[in-house]
Amino acid sequence: MWPDYDVTYNNNQKIIMIRTFEGITPVIAASTFIDDTAVVIGNVTIGEHSSIWPTVVIRGDVNTITVGDRTSIQDGSVLHVNHDADYNPGGDPLTIGSDVTVGHRVMLHGCTIQDHCLIGMSSTILDQAVVESHTMIGAGSLVSPGKTLESGYLYMGTPARQVRKLTDEELAYIDYAAQYYARLKEKHRVTDN
Repeated sequence: MWPDYDVTYNNNQKIIMIRTFEGITPVIAASTFIDDTAVVIGNVTIGEHSSIWPTVVIRGDVNTITVGDRTSIQDGSVLHVNHDADYNPGGDPLTIGSDVTVGHRVMLHGCTIQDHCLIGMSSTILDQAVVESHTMIGAGSLVSPGKTLESGYLYMGTPARQVRKLTDEELAYIDYAAQYYARLKEKHRVTDN
């Protein structure tokens, strides 16, 4: 279970960065690092050895958000979902697999990111899109609603298009990045205590 340092103080005002919403409290592995400036709300599950960096917002208020093991959500990223409605039965949860690196200022909304992916800085991935495992998305890309990105390729652009197969070095880098941030978050956990 998550350690008891989910509360910070600013001018003697209590600020709760990990918040229960409608009776549902985020479930966060004890080995996960969450920066004090990140906000995690509601129906959110975060796996082992993951890292949530400064000013990230993970808002599971109207559907579920699941983040796998050893996944890094970089500074300024926003994770949200779609609610259940007549036009969209069940809504759109957000699922992020294990060993995923989500770059700075990425917007993930009601989509699925499978294991071993790297999402470039300032990219946006929209509702019902699926990013298959072992995929790299270039910085600033837009993945349209409902689009599936095939495993093993680099995608770039607005809208994102398949550019080429990933090299062995790029595939290895995806795993390296996940392992690197799993180690780096340990240094931050030490300096925060």
